[in-house]
Amino acid sequence: MTRRIVLTGAPGAGKTSIALALRAAGHVVVDEAATDVIGATPQLEADGPAFLDRIVAVQRQRQLAARGPVQVFDRSPVCTLALAVYSGLPPTAALAAEAARIAREGTYERRVLFVRLMGFIVPTAARRISLAESERFERIHADVYRGLGYELVEVPPGSLEDRVAQVAAFLAGSG
Repeated sequence: MTRRIVLTGAPGAGKTSIALALRAAGHVVVDEAATDVIGATPQLEADGPAFLDRIVAVQRQRQLAARGPVQVFDRSPVCTLALAVYSGLPPTAALAAEAARIAREGTYERRVLFVRLMGFIVPTAARRISLAESERFERIHADVYRGLGYELVEVPPGSLEDRVAQVAAFLAGSG
């Protein structure tokens, strides 16, 4: 049976650094879709519904293409739903359908690795958010996951090594 584990959290929490370290250690890691969508089609950001739908499409493609008995996903469609809530947008039909599908099929484990903010933000081309806004997104993000019945496994602020060790222990089944 394939284990699909979501690694998530607010922008700037350190998810990507953890994911890169996990990949370097030999774990199967599926990249975040939103950052790639922004890079490939930046004009979509101005069209919220089209942006959400493109993210969902890329997430679905990556989920279907992933191979390995344990797969770590840097975000999931539930994160895209949280982004819609944060942005004040209603879920698109495609987003609602994908959220229903993953719930119905049990695509992802119900225990989600939730990476907490470190207390600062490092801006990037795709991450143009203040710490205060990221903290607001973190609250919404957690509420959306919990509201859909997911259990958050907290990955608290700390060194990258400590966070990666916690996540690796979880992946090994002792988390």
